[in-house]
Amino acid sequence: KASRSTKPTLRRQLRQSGLPISVPQFYMMSAAFGLFGGAIAFITGQLLLVVVAAVAIGGVGLPKFIVGRARKKRFKAFAEEFPNAVDVLVRGVKAGLPINDCFRIIANEAQEPVRSEFQKIIEGQQVGLTISQSVQRLHEAVPLNETNFFAIVITIQQQAGGILSE
Repeated sequence: KASRSTKPTLRRQLRQSGLPISVPQFYMMSAAFGLFGGAIAFITGQLLLVVVAAVAIGGVGLPKFIVGRARKKRFKAFAEEFPNAVDVLVRGVKAGLPINDCFRIIANEAQEPVRSEFQKIIEGQQVGLTISQSVQRLHEAVPLNETNFFAIVITIQQQAGGILSE
């Protein structure tokens, strides 16, 4: 991953938004919004320029706005619940639980979207990813400073050892 673009791909944006649609479905939805906007403008007797603008806004602007807003809302919800997940992790490790068990507790008990993201960490480990790789995927799914720091801390702890709860 030598070059990272600053803007995530549409596929990643859809995944990050939590919306249950694929890229082809997004394009079909965009086309439908564009046609609907254009039809409304045409039926109401607007100028051709207004009809074209309605098609463009409905087909490009509105779907991107919906996805962007859903991403921001999901990131905000994650940021509000994430400290509770870290608290569960710290308390569990201090009590002597393995980190994987702490992740399972979070995946079962936390609020969405933290619950589903920690479930993905567990699933990643079940298919052979290391804890570091699984937690790095968390940062890719929820690109917040908090998840980046969390991924770095977990990676360093896994490589160098030490007391994770500190």
